[in-house]
Amino acid sequence: MCGRYSFVPTKKQLEEQLPDVEIPASWQLSFNIAPTHQAYLIANDQPHTIQQMVWGLVPFWSKDGANSGKMINARAEGILEKPAFRSPALRRHCLVPADSFYEWRTLPGKRKVPYRIQLKNGHLIMMAGIWDEWGKGENRKRTFSIITTTPNAEVSALHDRMPVLLLDPEAQQRWLATSDPEEIRSLLHAPPDDVLEMYRVSEKLNSPGPDGPELHEPVPESDPTLF
Repeated sequence: MCGRYSFVPTKKQLEEQLPDVEIPASWQLSFNIAPTHQAYLIANDQPHTIQQMVWGLVPFWSKDGANSGKMINARAEGILEKPAFRSPALRRHCLVPADSFYEWRTLPGKRKVPYRIQLKNGHLIMMAGIWDEWGKGENRKRTFSIITTTPNAEVSALHDRMPVLLLDPEAQQRWLATSDPEEIRSLLHAPPDDVLEMYRVSEKLNSPGPDGPELHEPVPESDPTLF
């Protein structure tokens, strides 16, 4: 799965990877984006603008529009058949940018320690997502889910799921533009092995509250306290 990530882009990353996308004049970046948080993405209704939505999909047909944070991920397998995801999987695609995402290793005693995972080439990660809109007017809510798939070699050491990563501009643009079921399925797969790197970070990430650059600092594997 993907249950936490960070989006703190550098100026170079934005200029090189999002040269044609309108960046907000002021924005709140985060080292610890968690379910039900506001997050930035690029959606196919405004492909040249970064906009905010809430993480955790609320289908347009929801009776009350409540966001429990349970639908933060949509499995690539069967995404076009499941009622909650079928319509946005065909029509409402988005790119969820991140500089890294986090995954946890479970140690003896059920102690969970987080790892930061990023691209080796230093690029921003573009995760495949779907979005939906519930309600109208002042009650309108826009929410999204990150699509997950089976892991590549690096992530499989920590978890049996990972986000779908769209690694090149062509794949990213195809994802935003397509509504063809076969093309959709062809894009939703694990990335190649050996494109990611990871290192252990602070157990402060076990809570969704902390948010600061110290969350990106490496923690020695031998350190018993981690912070």
